[in-house]
Order: sequence, then structure tokens, then C-alpha cells
Amino acid sequence: MNIGTSITLSIIHRIYRDLHPGDLELSTNGIERDRLHVVHLGKYYPPSRGGIESHTQTLAYAQAKLGAEVHVLVVNHATPTGTDVTFNRLSSTTCQDDIDGPIRITRVGRWANVAKLDLSPRLPNILKQFLRCPPDIWHLHAPNVTMMLALLAERRIRPLIITHHSDIVRQRFTKYAVRPLERALYRRAARILPTSEAYAMGSELLPRYREKLTAVPLGIDQTSYREPNRLALEHASRFRQQFGSPLWLCVGRLIYYKGLHVALAALRDVPGKLLVIGTGPLAADLKARATELGVADRVIWFGDCTADELIGAYHAATALWFPSVARSEGFGLVQVEAMAAGCPVINTAVPGSGVSWVCRHESEGLTARVGDPAAFADAAKRLLNDHDLRTALIERARFRAAAEFDHLAMGQRTLDVYRSVLSKRRENISNTKSGYCEA
Repeated sequence: MNIGTSITLSIIHRIYRDLHPGDLELSTNGIERDRLHVVHLGKYYPPSRGGIESHTQTLAYAQAKLGAEVHVLVVNHATPTGTDVTFNRLSSTTCQDDIDGPIRITRVGRWANVAKLDLSPRLPNILKQFLRCPPDIWHLHAPNVTMMLALLAERRIRPLIITHHSDIVRQRFTKYAVRPLERALYRRAARILPTSEAYAMGSELLPRYREKLTAVPLGIDQTSYREPNRLALEHASRFRQQFGSPLWLCVGRLIYYKGLHVALAALRDVPGKLLVIGTGPLAADLKARATELGVADRVIWFGDCTADELIGAYHAATALWFPSVARSEGFGLVQVEAMAAGCPVINTAVPGSGVSWVCRHESEGLTARVGDPAAFADAAKRLLNDHDLRTALIERARFRAAAEFDHLAMGQRTLDVYRSVLSKRRENISNTKSGYCEA
């Protein structure tokens, strides 16, 4: 199904809805509500890997389950044969329309990727096609320079909701070049959704828009982590037999702010092996560092894995090590995965980040000083030596994960934000028509 067909079907649906205003959808909690049409504006979409990508998919699924009509617009990260070329500078991709269960996806082709900016000349025209029958809500996932530039050129895209996943921290040139774009777009936004109040308070950008902020924590479907299937349990058994105990686990891309160099240094002072799941541009440097530290024989560079292998790793591991070193790590969703699976978490107190708020020190996990391998190793040894502490952390972490970071709770929170924005918008339009307009 191409983009034209997809938009045409959307138009037909909206006309039908207008002609049958009494037709309502039932959400999963049984409450009657109008069917909202939402377009998510993301970076990429699975099978592309990454935190924003997986969050976009999870949120889209949750909203669809709660009764919304959801369409996702992203840049295509892959060639027609499925090869991931996200960070290949001169690799082009084509436009593609997909269906992911109840979610419609439009992947826009690009010419190249320059300084992490996708050059996608068709994006403005595709946005115009969406505007032929605009959704109720446009939802941007930021930072996302490619999409931000396209939105600034098309002022009809309203009302706009922005999930602010993280500030641009390390890339100084990019940070100052992008900041005017961010400010212009964030001024237009109806609501801005940081992933935690802790991150919002530490941001250079967000306090300017304090009156627009509503913190909405990220969430996941925790069923498979709490109740692993047979294959996941087999992987857990294999990991325990193959790698022994204690088995420490790191999950994430091999990039600077994940702090893998801290984990490697901490490994010198604790027994056991470190299982590293993920790939990234620092792979060669980190392997060389492991050799320098004398721990290369105790590190398993697993690379990419299946969902069942990941769940098996959480259930086999002694603890998840999450040694992030910068505010580029705004939340740390893998912590929630580990918490749901009953795998204790050791994280770091990244200033102005939500990492240590997600899994709190001596409540659901242990928190070490940023960039301090000795402190990280001490926390790991506490878990090894204090069985009662470990048991208590696991129990409280599972409770917090279910209560605060469930995907349907996240979906409902965002839908509530949408309805509040739309209600205010209708009120303003009504006041304008009546001659009473708020200043």
C-alpha cells in the first residue's frame, strides 16, 4: 500500500466518522470515547534499533489498543534488501509503506546522512499529503533534526505534542546550531512531554517552557519479562551454564554516554564475567580497553540478540550494570526491562537525568557515582554479599515497574494529554468565534 492509498483510506475513514458521529470506539477499560487519529513523527522505526525507535513502537501499540488510529512517519533506515544503513553517510533509501499490526508506517526515503542529519527531500511533500486530511494530533519525538526542519517549514502542523527524550549534550556544534530550531518549534508546541521531572529540571532548554511541560515516563509491555516463554528460559539456562556466576550484564549501543569503559574498569575488582549485548561505533576501542585492563578473557561481546535471548540474559544475570556518564542518557528504558524481569540494577547518579529516578538507590536498585569504577564495583559486591538486600530490591523493583512504567499507563497518559489539548483548542476556537479570545 503506497502513501497515496494510505492517505485516501484515512480520508474515507474520517468522512465516515463525520457522517456517523454516534459511532464510538471502546477502549480496553470499557469507557466510550471518540476515535483519535494520531500521527507520530519519529526518527526511525523497528526493526531499526534504538531507544526512541522502540519507544515509538511501544507507544503506538498502546495507543492503538486504547482505541486510537495511529500512523507513524519516519525516515527509512534500510535498503530494499533490509540492510541497515542508518549511519552510512552516502547510503540512500527509498520510500516504503508498512503495516505493523494495527499501526500504519510511512518510511520516507533519504539521499544521504550527513552529520547524523538525514537528507530527505520528499519529506515536505509527504507531510503535505498528510495535511489533506490532518490528524487530530501530531506527536514529534525529539531530538530529531530532520523532522524538526520539515515541521518548521510547514506551520499548518498543529496541534503539536513533543516528547523530549534528551537534550543534545556532547555535540557542541550541533547543539548550538540546533538550539534556535528547537526553540522555534517548542514555542509552537501545545504540550512538551519530558520523560521525567528530574530530567526536565536539569535541562538547559525545557525550563523556558515550564507551563507546557507534562512529565510522561516511558513504559513497556512487561508480560514477556515477568513471564518468560520456554525459549527465553532455555537461553537463560544456556547463559548460566556457559558463562557461570556471577554474570554481570550490560545492554545498549556501544557509544560514549553508555559508560562501558567504567564497567570494564569495575570488572577488575569483582569476580565473574561481563556479558555485553549491543553493537556500536566504539566496539573496537572498548575491546582494546578490555585488553589493556586485563579483563578481555572475562568479557563476552555478544552483539545483537533476539528478544528471547535478551529476556534470557536478564533472567540469567546477577545484575544489570548501567554505568551511564552523561545526560544524553535521559531515562534508561533497559532498567525497566531488568526491573520487570527480576534482575537487580546498578546505575549511576547522572546529574540532571532521570536514570537514578527510574531505579532509585537502595529502594529498587543501587546507584554509584558517575565515572567511578571503584564505587561501581563496591555496589556489585554488596549485591553478591547481601542476599536480603538483593531480594528486597528485586521485589520493590518489580512493583515499581508495574506501577509506573507500564505501556498502557503510558499510552493512557498521552491520550489524556491529547484530549486536554484538543479541549483547550476547541474552547479557544469557540471563544474566537464568539468574540472572546484569550490573550
